[in-house]
Amino acid sequence: MLTSSSLIMKKTIALISFILFSSITLVAQQDQFLEDSIERLENSRKYLLLVAEMMPEEKYGYKATAESLSFSEHLMHIGFALDWHSQSLLGGREARVYQTDTVFKPAHKTKAEMMARIDQTFTEAIALLKDFDPKALNEHLDYFGLDRSKRQICMLLADHITHHRGQMLVAMRLNGLTPPRYVLYQ
Repeated sequence: MLTSSSLIMKKTIALISFILFSSITLVAQQDQFLEDSIERLENSRKYLLLVAEMMPEEKYGYKATAESLSFSEHLMHIGFALDWHSQSLLGGREARVYQTDTVFKPAHKTKAEMMARIDQTFTEAIALLKDFDPKALNEHLDYFGLDRSKRQICMLLADHITHHRGQMLVAMRLNGLTPPRYVLYQ
């Protein structure tokens, strides 16, 4: 026969076990999210560098319209945003100022220098995510006046890369080039 104290003890142990299991499951899901984000960035890097390589250097200044960013400006803007989203928003480093930053401006940079800068920025972002505390994905911050979690920042980053890379693909087509075949999950 169970006494009321042993019944309470069993319920307490069951509750603690449930909470512990739920916590472990949540951390595992967040770890998987980070692994998926890293995989996506690695694939995105390969595809973006292939796009950048295929565009002749003399076409890097091409703009689809007068108001558009040039091919090189799109490429370097991707780098700036990758750096900002990862190192500043996720990592807490002071943000670069877009208007005065020279690291991610295409001026006076060769195609090879821009590609090397983009490659290095992906390396830094991926390294940050590999060391990122999964529990921090639930932290919130201000994103242009919107309340967003750091998990959402990872997704916004991927969307931003895709947005600007898509415009680079259009610039390639307008210059008579066939972009590389789309690769899934990048």
